[in-house]
Amino acid sequence: MLTFGVAKISQLFIVESTTMKSYEEFAKVLKRLRKECPWDKVQTWKSLRTQTIEEAFELADALQKNDIENVKKELGDVFLHVAFYAEIAEEQGLFDLSDVIKQLTEKLIYRHPHIFGNVEANDAETVSRNWEKLKLKEKDGNKTVLSGVPDALPALIKAYRIQGKAKGVGFDWDTPEGVWDKVREETEEFRKEVENNDRDKMEAEFGDMMFSLINLARQYKINPEDALERTNKKFIRRFNYLESQTIAKGLDLKDMTLPEMDKFWDEAKALEKEGKLG
Repeated sequence: MLTFGVAKISQLFIVESTTMKSYEEFAKVLKRLRKECPWDKVQTWKSLRTQTIEEAFELADALQKNDIENVKKELGDVFLHVAFYAEIAEEQGLFDLSDVIKQLTEKLIYRHPHIFGNVEANDAETVSRNWEKLKLKEKDGNKTVLSGVPDALPALIKAYRIQGKAKGVGFDWDTPEGVWDKVREETEEFRKEVENNDRDKMEAEFGDMMFSLINLARQYKINPEDALERTNKKFIRRFNYLESQTIAKGLDLKDMTLPEMDKFWDEAKALEKEGKLG
């Protein structure tokens, strides 16, 4: 048993040493690029921002597809941006990556009192609720419940985050039935404005209807962004099949009727059910 223990400890040290060596090599490369590469040395927080957003979306896409190799690659790209921002800050004497990690570690300990303290939390929902409450108590944290939701988030994700934060302080339906009623109510209000042909009110009521649908998804623990992306990909698969079949038969989509296109669409659905439409 003692031999096993020593071997295990040695293995951990080897892993830690390898990780540190890899990071040290990466840090040297980044610092050299900042000094010698014409592109890297002129980058700023502002110039990198858009690319960071793109890298985050590319990682999200790889995760959605469960593409292991690309997840590894995109994690590297995202990490590069994290390190790049910290490197720029270090050059300006603001902070460095160790400060970022130290602050993150302290935050994780503080927001997990059920692990590092004496608070009880036996399910993920309780943990999330406690997390939001602790954020409001932090000295330098957000002063209001919703102020931590970034303005730049896409509207669908923002709505989901807003609702989650409101739930964290108890502002939520107790059961999905109330949300179903709200969905029906908002749908009817949208239909009325469609009949009235009031474009401004139609847009407002459509937004309310979507917000209630997102709330309904959340009640059933469905991420609406993931659900919509799943439907997007499904539509793309079916439409690509429709298009490929029309091209193979020498047809042009612009010259076809909807019933003619529906024939190929139904074929795509049938193939999908059989697992033959990738």
